[in-house]
Amino acid sequence: MFHMQFEWLNTLKPNFKVLPLKDRLMCGIGALLGLAISSLISLYVLGDLNAWYIAPMGASSVLLFAVPASPLAQPWNMVVGNTIAGIIGVTCAMYIPNLTEAFSVAVALAIFLMMTTDSLHPPSGAVAITAVLGGESVHQLGYHFIFYPVLLNSILLLVVAIFFNRLLGKQYPQIAQLNTRSKDPTPTQKVTIQPQDIHDVLEHQTELLDISEYDLQKIILEAQEKANARAVSQYLCQDIMTKDVICLQEQEEIQDALIKFKHVNLMSLPVINVEHQLVGTLALYEVVEWFKRAAEPRASWEHLVKQIMDRKVVTVQPIQPIQDLVPYFVERSFNYIPVVENQKLVGIISRADMIAVMQQQLNRVTHPIND
Repeated sequence: MFHMQFEWLNTLKPNFKVLPLKDRLMCGIGALLGLAISSLISLYVLGDLNAWYIAPMGASSVLLFAVPASPLAQPWNMVVGNTIAGIIGVTCAMYIPNLTEAFSVAVALAIFLMMTTDSLHPPSGAVAITAVLGGESVHQLGYHFIFYPVLLNSILLLVVAIFFNRLLGKQYPQIAQLNTRSKDPTPTQKVTIQPQDIHDVLEHQTELLDISEYDLQKIILEAQEKANARAVSQYLCQDIMTKDVICLQEQEEIQDALIKFKHVNLMSLPVINVEHQLVGTLALYEVVEWFKRAAEPRASWEHLVKQIMDRKVVTVQPIQPIQDLVPYFVERSFNYIPVVENQKLVGIISRADMIAVMQQQLNRVTHPIND
């Protein structure tokens, strides 16, 4: 119950890969070196100038060293985006007396022009604000602010990022061509999802995605290769089962079980004990029947899931072929079958899982891949 109450917090988290500790440390070290080297060179070139370095470079370093594959982190975006933001920011600072109006207009125009020139770079918004709110030392520079410190800082940090990322074996800047021998799709793409398909889908998107078409092509191609390799062999239960199983505890209150049924919108759930062993199943209709006989003496002591659950459960092993499950789904209309290993629940296979496999096999028969 406690878990369910705080489950909504997961909806606030991004679906973002957490890198291993070593990679996270290298991202931090890259930012440290990039900012230190570029700032020292800027200080040497500009001397005692008060605005020798600007804070937006810290935000740029997050993109350049932590997510260099992002379209927003590419050299064009950083140089052109910061230049546009600098020009707009300085102009607004000169001609709009009210500071709030000045930096608001500056950021709004910078976003519009960056999106128009395909140079969107989030830290550039801070560049526009710095041009307005940077104080007297920035205002005295006028349009020189665009060349130094903005462009000077940007190019120096960019150079360090290129060397550092390539030293780690990362391709930066990104090369937007997957097939190095030809502009045509790769052999696998020709018979599955082609780059034009991805482009057509993205054309209908109403919002920007922080991933390039190149990266999408690469991910889809690798996933397709894995799927093809898996399809040549016989499917086992462990290949298609759902491992993150929603289940009930045998000691749960029936009232709490009903809340979970309502939350997940399922008709039946497996029941486990404290050792995660499968001990039964509970169907929603059994809970309804329990409510119907609530006034009966028998129901007065029934308040736990284990007291009304069905202890007779059909299970399968992870290494069983999925053909063994067909009679249960077809002849006996099962909604799901639990997968058990060493008496412990390790997954479930639903009717939808079986339909998905059948569809995949039908596609391979009607549209065979020419290897």
